[in-house]
Amino acid sequence: MENTFDCYVGIKFVYAKHCYFFGAKNIDLKIGDKVVVETTHGPELGEVQVKPISIEEYHSQLELKPVLRKATDVDLKLHEINLKDAEIALEICRNEVKKANLDMNPLSCQYTLDKSKVIFTYVADERVDFRELLKALASKLHTRIELRQIGSRDKAKMIGGIGLCGLPLCCASFASEFDGISINRAKNQMLAINIPKLSGQCGKLMCCLKYEDDAYTDLKKEFPEIGTKVFIDKVQYEVTNINVISKTVRIDNEEDTKILSLKEFFEQTHYRLRRNENRNEEN
Repeated sequence: MENTFDCYVGIKFVYAKHCYFFGAKNIDLKIGDKVVVETTHGPELGEVQVKPISIEEYHSQLELKPVLRKATDVDLKLHEINLKDAEIALEICRNEVKKANLDMNPLSCQYTLDKSKVIFTYVADERVDFRELLKALASKLHTRIELRQIGSRDKAKMIGGIGLCGLPLCCASFASEFDGISINRAKNQMLAINIPKLSGQCGKLMCCLKYEDDAYTDLKKEFPEIGTKVFIDKVQYEVTNINVISKTVRIDNEEDTKILSLKEFFEQTHYRLRRNENRNEEN
């Protein structure tokens, strides 16, 4: 790789929200430059968003595709034409999908810079037999056609929006990989298991459930476990709830309920003393 490129740069495309890295050699590049790069689909036009970095600093196992050249006036003109033609092609695709009564929703369309291929992205609940659709599109668009199915999370990433926190969706701003989110993360954070409220705009469990999960796991180590039996003035209570944010513990019995700060809980129940003694015995 070192013999092929001098540096690598971050390139952003008009249809993507994240930068992708490409290798360059003997090209003077700066942020804001329009460039033509080689992608897995063919040549595409993008903009430099991350300044050139020495190739010696590149440690990823992913192969770098090359920056072919700085964009010329012809490249820029072709790109503008392609954007307009992509809108027309998307409308044609939607009409053909409707005619064929296919259960799929075309979301976007893009041409490669040389117009050797047009790529449609769509969402569908199940696999779709789109052989007849391909024939219809080929007869109208006269180029190679690729239909790419994406999931609901990718759809949210593509469209974007505002989350319940009031900030742009994580998937549309910085998240590049989607890990499976288990309902156990919500249970670990002691959230009410209300699936609609725990779901993002994609309809899946919110990705942000994973960001605070480790913090909750660590914080809960300082609290008694739910179901722990304790005594205050010789009256038995049971720990029924904890709140790691407000640092409070709820204890109940048949006649009384108390909500104590974590400090008050340890002082009044002597739970901390017994726990420390147990640890000393184990050591």
